[in-house]
Amino acid sequence: MSAANILLRKCSDRVVYAPNYWQWFTHHRNHGSLPLEIAHCRSQLELIHWLGLDVFSRNIYCDPTRYWFGGLVDEIWDGIEVEERRRKDGRDIVTEKIYRNRTGTFSERLRYRFAESTLVQEKFLLDDTTPEAFVGLVRARRWLFCRDRFNAVQREVGPDGIVNAGELFSPLKLLHLAAGADKAVYLLADHPELCREAMAEHELAQLDLVRQMTAAGVRAVTAMDNLDAMFHPPHYVEQYSANFYEQSARICRENNAVFFIHACGQQRALLHLIGTLGVDGLEGVAFPPLGDVALDEAMRLAGDRLIITGGISAAEFRQLTTRQAVFDYVGELFARMKPFAHRFMFSASCNTPYTAPWETIVWFRDAWKEYMSC
Repeated sequence: MSAANILLRKCSDRVVYAPNYWQWFTHHRNHGSLPLEIAHCRSQLELIHWLGLDVFSRNIYCDPTRYWFGGLVDEIWDGIEVEERRRKDGRDIVTEKIYRNRTGTFSERLRYRFAESTLVQEKFLLDDTTPEAFVGLVRARRWLFCRDRFNAVQREVGPDGIVNAGELFSPLKLLHLAAGADKAVYLLADHPELCREAMAEHELAQLDLVRQMTAAGVRAVTAMDNLDAMFHPPHYVEQYSANFYEQSARICRENNAVFFIHACGQQRALLHLIGTLGVDGLEGVAFPPLGDVALDEAMRLAGDRLIITGGISAAEFRQLTTRQAVFDYVGELFARMKPFAHRFMFSASCNTPYTAPWETIVWFRDAWKEYMSC
C-alpha cells in the first residue's frame, strides 16, 4: 500500500512510511561521513529506495543551498530586473538576490552554513525597502510551473511514489519570508492596508500557480507555511490565509489532487479551523515535546478527513538510544494510530537532523517493518 492510497483515504493494509532525510543525507554526503553501506547513494531519494521506504517528500528535488523549498517553478517578473549573486565564504555559500526597478534597488541574502548543513536568512527584503515599494514588487511577480522538470522528478521517484510539490506559500507567509515572522506582526499593525494589498496580489498569483500545477498532473500540492500557532494564530489565519487555503483546496479537489500545509510547531489551536477549510492534510505535524498535541488527538481534533504525516522528531533521535526503545516507541505509536491508518503517514515531523545516528535510522525502518501491518 503506497502513499497514493492514503491520499485517497483508502483502507490500508500497512502503515505508510515516507521519511524526509534531506538535511541528514546532504550533510553526511558533503562531509564524507555516509555509512559504508549507503556510500553509493547520490541523493536522499536513492537512500529512501535503498531502505525500501515510501516516497512522499516536499523537498525530494530541492537544492538545500538555495532555499528551504521549491525547485519546480520559475519566477516571472514584469518591469523588475533581478540579479542573483552566489559566492563562497569559506565553506559556506552566500546567495544574494537583488531587485531593481524605477523606485530603487532592494535585496535579500541567505547563507548556507556548511558546518550545520542548514540555510539561514541574513538579510530580509523588507530590511531596506518600504511597504509601498514592496507592494510593487509583489504585483510584478508571477510563477511559471515547469512541467518537464516535474515529470522528470516523478519518473525518477517511480510509479509507487508521490512527488509532493512544495512550491506554495500563503499570504501571511509572504510577510514572514519578506520581513521575518516577528517584524510581520508590526507590519500588519502599522501598515494594514498596504499589507492587505500585497497579500491580495500574492494570493492571486499563487492560486494561478495551483491551477498550473494541477493542470500539469501534480497529485499533491503543499503550502510551505510552517503552520505554527505562535506565528499563525487562528485569528491571523482567518483574516489572511483562510481564503487562500480554501481556494487552493477547492482547485486541487476539482483536479483530483490534494492540498497539504507544512505544519511544524504548536498545532492544537489550529486543528479545528484547518479541518473546516477543506484542506486535505498537514505535513510534518509536531507533537510533544516540540509540539503541543499527540498525533492521535490531533486526528480527532481536526475532524474525520484530514491526513496527517509525522511521528519522528529530532527529540526521538536524541532520546531513543537503543533498538528496543525505538521498537517500543513505534509499536505504541502505531497502536494508537490504528483507527486512523487510512489517513496517517509515518514520517519526520519536519526533517531528520544531521545529528541522527545511522543505526537509529535503521532501527526505525526495522521497527516499521515489525509493526506496519494494520
